[in-house]
Amino acid sequence: MVDVHLRNIVKKFGKTIAVNNITLDINDGEFIVLLGPSGCGKTTTLRVIAGLEKPDQGRVLFGDRDVTLLPPRHRNVSMVFQSYAVWPHMKVYDNIAFPLKIKHMPKNEIDKRVRWAAELLQISELLDRYPHQLSGGQRQRVAVARAIVVEPDVLLMDEPLSNLDALLRVKMRSELKKLQRRIKVTTIYVTHDQVEAMTMGDRIAVMNAGKLMQIGTPEDIYLKPANVFVAGFVGTPQMNFFEATIKEIKNVTLLDAGDFKIDLGSKFVDILKDYVNKTVIVGIRPEHMVPKELMPPSLKDVAFIKGIIDFVEALGSDTIIHVNTGSMILVVKISGSHRYQLGQNVSIAIDLDKIHVFRKDTQNAII
Repeated sequence: MVDVHLRNIVKKFGKTIAVNNITLDINDGEFIVLLGPSGCGKTTTLRVIAGLEKPDQGRVLFGDRDVTLLPPRHRNVSMVFQSYAVWPHMKVYDNIAFPLKIKHMPKNEIDKRVRWAAELLQISELLDRYPHQLSGGQRQRVAVARAIVVEPDVLLMDEPLSNLDALLRVKMRSELKKLQRRIKVTTIYVTHDQVEAMTMGDRIAVMNAGKLMQIGTPEDIYLKPANVFVAGFVGTPQMNFFEATIKEIKNVTLLDAGDFKIDLGSKFVDILKDYVNKTVIVGIRPEHMVPKELMPPSLKDVAFIKGIIDFVEALGSDTIIHVNTGSMILVVKISGSHRYQLGQNVSIAIDLDKIHVFRKDTQNAII
């Protein structure tokens, strides 16, 4: 196992910059997730780490060793692909054993490692089967077993669960995470699925348009997004965004959104003093808003927005209500046990401790 360091990595395909000056430090034994939309550069970054792509600029370090120009076979990395990539003409045992045979390991050592990996992935009873006799989840386990059997320094996973059905994805998420904790291998996992990222990653590196937007723990990414992109990409339903002008009246800060004003009191006066009379972007997560009549006693520091219920999504455990304030729609997430009617007037309480304010020009976070 090793720590991995990317230093100012740039990768271009023609005139397209796929990875734009990324610097990233990954700790020994850490499970880090590269999260972002399709085309953001996360898979290209993974392939640079694997040695499948050569960066146009920058360095890749495994510990103190510069591996930038080394081919994959000299990096001691293993990769699990979205397509499983198991060989259909080989039995499960031979699929797992294949990378060990290439290294000309003794048969007894190969057998020991194959059975160790199969037991870890709970596929020992499948060793004599062919891939066409397996389910999608079982084939994915075979691919993971083949990846860990060589005891790699770095395990790379490129959207390995995207071809599985929803229920199996949930199960495999927890199993992969538990497996990584047991073998303690440095793992870099690529996904566009924020739920996978939040549930599996020790830290998450959010990418967009080839750039690193933010890196932090799942809690940091969710509660303290660095910019509008991260705030909007992480969280379901998506964070509510609207523009507002900052006003200051008698040491009280107001967010004037036109349809309504949010009284922030005096707690943010110093933070927002340089933005008075300027337009900012305000962000509020749906779960940090609640109808006034459902407001818990513990919620003290609040502001209220009035509106009319425009749409209701009854999802069982949760209910999503869309509140029309006049010129915008705010989405509010509440418990599914509560019912609201279309056209109903509501007053929505906002938890001011959870409000986000971003600069309009750079879209970076102020609060």
